Amino acid sequence: MNVAAPAYKPYMSNEGLDPAHGVTAINEYGESQNVHVPGEIPLTIRVDGMEVVTLMTLGTQPEALTLGYIRNQKLIEDINTVKSVVVDWDRELVDVETHTGEGISDWQEKMKRRIITSGCGQGTIFSCTVDKLYEVQLTPPALKQSSLYRLIKNVSQLNDVYRVSGAVHGCGLCAGEQSLMHIEDVGRHNAADAIAGRMWLENLSGDDKIFYTTGRLTSEIVMKTAFMSIPVLLSRSGVTQMGLELAREIGMTIIARAKGKHFLIYNGAEHVELDEKPPVRRTPPPTKGMKDLT
Repeated sequence: MNVAAPAYKPYMSNEGLDPAHGVTAINEYGESQNVHVPGEIPLTIRVDGMEVVTLMTLGTQPEALTLGYIRNQKLIEDINTVKSVVVDWDRELVDVETHTGEGISDWQEKMKRRIITSGCGQGTIFSCTVDKLYEVQLTPPALKQSSLYRLIKNVSQLNDVYRVSGAVHGCGLCAGEQSLMHIEDVGRHNAADAIAGRMWLENLSGDDKIFYTTGRLTSEIVMKTAFMSIPVLLSRSGVTQMGLELAREIGMTIIARAKGKHFLIYNGAEHVELDEKPPVRRTPPPTKGMKDLT
């Protein structure tokens, strides 16, 4: 695993919220039940006083989410530029301060070129982000069918907030058959950004990793994964046409519809070794016709 000691970390607040909240609901028989719902709260990101975006989030790792967002959008590309990241839930704000105090370069021009994506909770990307995607070329590692089975089983057990309350997505950074970190949020794009933020803080390389998500593989998720330099994208859901086209352009392995002992490789099949034989399928006896039944 490629891990280097980080040379620098900005000052970070520690304002993570509880992910689920107790409420009362009435079931189909009119009975009262104590259940949980996931949190959802707006968080506005500001960089040196300039408002960037408002995200709807679970709020469990707001500082990492903020860093990952500005990293994946290519708004700030060097973590040494960041002096501090401070969350204030009373004002629903997170303030990012840079050492220069000059904010984001060409900010007004970038603001004119925002795109609302198909991500749940409506993600946002900037046209300049899309432009930089084609600078990325990935080299996927060799994978084994049996190892993918075990990874799918392992990550399926990690969605704690979903099991308690539903209505959230989970994303994970994986190495081999194991999850290195797993984050849930109301939108998979938020969970992806929070992982990107933690990778940035820990100076963790994505070159030999697998990115897992419970949600569909849209162009936005492909882009975020690419900017983390992760060459393999794995989902229990499906993939969109644009997401697949972008993955093919940059050489990303796409594995979707992954549940139990089943998956579909949409791109990069040459990197997956099939080391288990398919189950024997018995041919059912022919169906009797009406004449045979008389």
